[in-house]
Amino acid sequence: MYRYQISSGGNLLRWACRPRLHSPAASLHPSGPQSHSLSTSPGDSPGPERRYGDTEDMPSAAFSAPATTSAITTASTSAPAPLDTPTSPTQNDNTFTQPANNSHKPRSMVVSLTPERQRETWAKKAEFLLAVVGFAVDLGNVWRFPYICYQNGGGAFLIPYCVMLLFGGLPLFFMELALGQFHRCGCLTLWKRICPALKGVGYAICMIDIYMGMYYNTIIGWAVYYLVASLASINSVLPWTSCDNEWNTPLCSPVTSPQNNPNATTPAKEFFERNVLEQQRSNGLDDMGPIKPSLALCVFGVFVLVYFSLWKGVRSAGKVVWVTALAPYVVLLILLARGVTLPGATEGIRYYLTPEWHKLQNTKVWVDAASQIFFSLGPGFGTLLALSSYNKFNNNCYRDAIITSSINCLTSFLAGFVIFSVLGYMAHVQNKSIEEVGLEGPGLVFIVYPEAIATMTGSVFWAIIFFLMLITLGLDSTFGGLEAVTTALCDEYPRALGRHREVFVAFLLLFIYICALPTTTYGGVYLVDLLNVYGPGLAILFVVFAEAAGVCWVYGVGRFSEDVRTMLGHKPGWFWRTCWSYISPVFLLVLFIFSVLSHEEMLGGEYEYPRWSIRAGWAMTATTVSCIPLYIIYKFIITPGSFLTVSYKDNETPGGIHGTSSSAEWPVTAPAYHRVARIARYTSRYF
Repeated sequence: MYRYQISSGGNLLRWACRPRLHSPAASLHPSGPQSHSLSTSPGDSPGPERRYGDTEDMPSAAFSAPATTSAITTASTSAPAPLDTPTSPTQNDNTFTQPANNSHKPRSMVVSLTPERQRETWAKKAEFLLAVVGFAVDLGNVWRFPYICYQNGGGAFLIPYCVMLLFGGLPLFFMELALGQFHRCGCLTLWKRICPALKGVGYAICMIDIYMGMYYNTIIGWAVYYLVASLASINSVLPWTSCDNEWNTPLCSPVTSPQNNPNATTPAKEFFERNVLEQQRSNGLDDMGPIKPSLALCVFGVFVLVYFSLWKGVRSAGKVVWVTALAPYVVLLILLARGVTLPGATEGIRYYLTPEWHKLQNTKVWVDAASQIFFSLGPGFGTLLALSSYNKFNNNCYRDAIITSSINCLTSFLAGFVIFSVLGYMAHVQNKSIEEVGLEGPGLVFIVYPEAIATMTGSVFWAIIFFLMLITLGLDSTFGGLEAVTTALCDEYPRALGRHREVFVAFLLLFIYICALPTTTYGGVYLVDLLNVYGPGLAILFVVFAEAAGVCWVYGVGRFSEDVRTMLGHKPGWFWRTCWSYISPVFLLVLFIFSVLSHEEMLGGEYEYPRWSIRAGWAMTATTVSCIPLYIIYKFIITPGSFLTVSYKDNETPGGIHGTSSSAEWPVTAPAYHRVARIARYTSRYF
């Protein structure tokens, strides 16, 4: 242990310092300010996590032991003075006091600096890529993109889709990967280094991820219910094949039978609504009924899988993604090979791809394309920040952004062939048009596709692999959202939470599971739709707009480009800087406005939501969005001084308005005596 007594303006600090592990070794030489230096050991990155360690209010200092014990004495003047050459220390104490002519008795504070936690990194580059692809490729790629595509012009829809990808989605995707990799922290600690007043963005992201965990895991639980039912039917037929079950109604009619009654339903639809959900036992949101135990157990199983994937951080998640990210592609290719051989599949694929150019004149087509690309890539959920924060500092995140976003979009396109080949087959079997067969959202994967599977040879096998695919698609996305919350809170509170990650993740998932139990009631499906729209659906657009504005307009595209140059060796091109400065923020703002104007259409369905539930939904959105202005107000209230004074001081201190970036490399490039003076200034408030 090395002790240093620091004098600044009559205030003495006694530091009990240990050399920090896994960080650049800082040497403090007593020969004067010109000889003070900070050396970085080979292989260490200059990332901000090495500048601040895991402290919250004051940057930590790392001193290596000099060859002989030395004293550090800073003068009380504003400019740093050369350090005095120390006299020989006493045998029992390695500290030196201020000069004897100091008339007043100093007060001291002992600060213990513990070794810095070394941040984990991905064991293999492929694990990071699979984790990002697994998060981006979710259930929406299977049940939303094909429907949106054929509804908005078929093959012609690919034009607005690619335009929105190029100018809106991809720049935001690249921005988040670069931010997380450079600052190597979650969505809360990040803002302390960019713009502390916007830290409310990080809290809003955490709330959005919690809201999403409350309903998204329930949807995965439905797939688990189907999987269990399929496994139980190995020696028989699938339970949604016939109308002879106890939950069927007189209106039930097999899909292969002539449909003479316009009110007739199919076995698959009744299985989903009357056996899986049992929504006939509720009266909507006004009376959702009790919890369905079997469904609650399925959702609990999902949370258990999520826990054992997240509890060890990237060490456990990196192994899981090899299965959850790759398995869907194997199943998609198998289902595609089977689907294109079915009668009517060619007609379905032709319907999927035939362009309707006149629809490109409709504004709604372009808004749908922007919405689809945004929610598909998933910027703003904090997941990309969290996953990339475990990368090595010099990783080529630009190439990663291009690769993973391209894979995501191609997967959506591939899923369209899988879905429409089966829809064409179902239209052929039922002698209907594809418009009459197709459904959007959960109805497509829990009603229409199971109907088609039930008519195939070897239906049980196809059902098992299909619902396994849905489960793995969903698990990857829920991993990402909950990892964002975990990383953010563990980085922000490293001593309280970061060192007890396993326990913290267990309590977090238990809390979310308890909050998710109402979605497992008989009327829980209505709550799922409400949470989907008013939880992340609307708020995420405003939150990402605030994030993009904070990075591009407050922190500055110039500073951010310098950060990218520090990692990659070159600055982003003019296209990326133009998108970040103008196009992407406007893209988000316009998308948010259109979504607010059409929020009731997003609920869809035949159920009419009561007015009180709409008001509750807006209150839910407000609790998320209000985090941003409320934290700005809080920050200005607790910060002493006028606005101009605070702005000036924050610009010259770490974690201020502009934070610390490659353009202000404190404390990496600052002389050692300047570091000591800043530390004294930060701690003087305690005296």
